[in-house]
Amino acid sequence: MRIRGLFGLFSGRPAHPIGADGRMALTDHFRELRARLLRSAVLLLLIFAAALPFYDNALPLTGSSLLDLVLKPYNDARQALGADVQTQAYVKGATGPLLLQLKLCGVAAIVLSSPYWLSQIWGFIVPGLRAEEKKWSRVFVAIAGPLFIVGVAVGYYVLPRGLEVLIGFTPSGLENLVEFGEYFSFLTRMLLVFGIAFEIPLFVIMLNLAGVVSGKAIGRYRPWIVIGTFIFAAVATPSTDPFSMLSLAVPMLVLFVIAEIVARTIDRVRGRQERSTEQWDDDEVSPI
Repeated sequence: MRIRGLFGLFSGRPAHPIGADGRMALTDHFRELRARLLRSAVLLLLIFAAALPFYDNALPLTGSSLLDLVLKPYNDARQALGADVQTQAYVKGATGPLLLQLKLCGVAAIVLSSPYWLSQIWGFIVPGLRAEEKKWSRVFVAIAGPLFIVGVAVGYYVLPRGLEVLIGFTPSGLENLVEFGEYFSFLTRMLLVFGIAFEIPLFVIMLNLAGVVSGKAIGRYRPWIVIGTFIFAAVATPSTDPFSMLSLAVPMLVLFVIAEIVARTIDRVRGRQERSTEQWDDDEVSPI
């Protein structure tokens, strides 16, 4: 019975009857949310455990360990600076190496499992959509995860340039000591910011499907979206060079344009469907 109850936590099955229109009791919504969170947490733990051996051992495809991949942006920045700036990375404290290994494998688990936990977020939202709109769920599940990984990859590509600019402010005659824990936290924030930023236009389309935002509203506020995107990119990228800011702002603007086109298309299809049903009164029986 206890084992069955444990599996019930992961199933998220409703305890009350579901209405004809698909409505569920509030407690059943919480059960579903709990089940999705638990399944995502279990997958995170499994990938975390699988990533531990590759902390300092080469990965099958890349030929580099996770530690080498994390150090690469810093080493590229140090190589670009040359002998003009002296910099060295170090680990602080007796527990520093262990915490670094746990954090690094944890971030790897978050990135690699992103297609699944993003699909769980979308799956929790789907019941609130119309029946004809649920067909988009597979499309968004297929796009959300790879889009997040693409954002992380862009952030990883931009990071050496940002580090080069920041470390380049070191005065001559002084050596810049980079504490590896702080560097890794900085790298994680950068990658997550880029990954989440690439998901924002996709969530705009989701809000449009839910009837919260219309395509016309997106077009009406397009100038403010452009300004806000550049401000967000300037704040999110810590370096002062325009290359890092444009690397985040330009892809986001392209995705926003695609989101507006998709939202306007959905609004037109939805408008035609609503007009086709307005010819019948509420109490009149259609020929079908």
